Amino acid sequence: MTRLSAQAVPGGRADWPGYRPEDHGVGIVHLGLGNFARAHLLAYTDTALAAEGGDWRVTGVSLRGTAVAESLRPQDGRYTLLTQGAAPSARVIGALAEVLAGPDAGAQALAAMQAPGCRIVSLTVTEKGYGITSDGRLDRSHPAVRADLAQPAAPVGVIGLIVAALAGRRTAGLAALTVLSCDNLAHNGQKLRAAVLEFAQDTGGADLAGWIASEARFPSTMVDRITPAATAATAAIAAELTGYEDQAAVDTEPFAQWVIEDDFCAGRPAWDLGGALFVRDVAPYEQMKLRMLNGAHSMLAYSGQLSGKAFVRDVMADPAHAALVRSHLAAAAATLRGLSIDLDAYADALAARFANPAIAHATAQIAMDGTQKLPQRITAPALEALATGTASRPYAFALAAWLAYLLRREADGRLLPVDDPEAAALAAALASCRGAADSIAAVAALCPDILPPALTGGAFGAALRDSLSLILSEGMAAVIAREAAQTRI
Repeated sequence: MTRLSAQAVPGGRADWPGYRPEDHGVGIVHLGLGNFARAHLLAYTDTALAAEGGDWRVTGVSLRGTAVAESLRPQDGRYTLLTQGAAPSARVIGALAEVLAGPDAGAQALAAMQAPGCRIVSLTVTEKGYGITSDGRLDRSHPAVRADLAQPAAPVGVIGLIVAALAGRRTAGLAALTVLSCDNLAHNGQKLRAAVLEFAQDTGGADLAGWIASEARFPSTMVDRITPAATAATAAIAAELTGYEDQAAVDTEPFAQWVIEDDFCAGRPAWDLGGALFVRDVAPYEQMKLRMLNGAHSMLAYSGQLSGKAFVRDVMADPAHAALVRSHLAAAAATLRGLSIDLDAYADALAARFANPAIAHATAQIAMDGTQKLPQRITAPALEALATGTASRPYAFALAAWLAYLLRREADGRLLPVDDPEAAALAAALASCRGAADSIAAVAALCPDILPPALTGGAFGAALRDSLSLILSEGMAAVIAREAAQTRI
């Protein structure tokens, strides 16, 4: 079977680009070319190009490896986006102009960001890729930040690349850029701006920092689309629907959401024609997504891993477990204010999405990087629930599930490894812990942003210890059964 490429003739049952991709120049450099970027930003951009045209194609940058580039380059950046609803549908995306990867990716990305046609730099690098602390400061212990502070002219990390690109544009007399974070990072635009200005002050002085502050823009965003890892079935369905072999095909769900602060310095694609919502303040929508979708995801990921459920859909197929998801959604909704949206209907939509049998969203994938995700997804709404007297027990269960996940052991007693930036520190803190109380104390000392005193004492602390003790002694299934019947403190 012929491989998908620029020479591929439209056919099969797939939708093909409604424009000639090569007729449009590059206006966006995107850092972090994973599945989510290809199912979200590139899909919205593809729709905008078909509707209004413009030089808004994307140069994608893979800073972590070459696998994505190796699958996309032989296809001239084309790939199939599979939407898994009642029946799969396929769409060929043409918005990706080129892919940069390998040892020279940083230098090539910097050149692309300094090109006169570039107007937006967008990012999906996950929370740990930025080098930003939870309170929005530059994380000087982050390996890439540390390296780039030492050699700002040859950056390897995202903050260093952004500052170097803006500095180069200023020197060349070019306009500044809009830097658009599309990661699940609370107040992502504000935090990215603060870290960039701090880095610029350190490496380029007050003049550079002042120019960036006045000329560049850092809009905040809220993004949402479940995008599981591709499988062999993904490629097989793509071939069936397009008539071409596609090693870069991506699975996603029918639902997509993108809320963007309308603050751009050099124009933007017509993303609104693809359904994006431009608003003055993203924060209420961001909080809704973090606490409801992401918070429920974290809870079901850890409890799912501990109860033998490999995928989100498996969790929702268990009535007791699904009831806990519903309870978590309701508790999160009770902490939200200032939204002109039906939160009950949103919770129903989330539950339906989680239960979609066509989406194989791995609980192990969601369980990654808990120390980066839980402060805003679980801890913040738990503290607010305690302060306002709304339901808080679902948060105690979620934190107990995470702690029990960290405490999984090999047959010889060694802790199982976890995928987390603090994995080594967590393992050291928990190595000699056996009971709930000492485990909670050890993690609280290491991660006070996840387990502050208000969540380790009083009624909430008692519920946390009780749930963790039961998980450790009787297993997650027993706790799921109990929590499904008792969901409020």
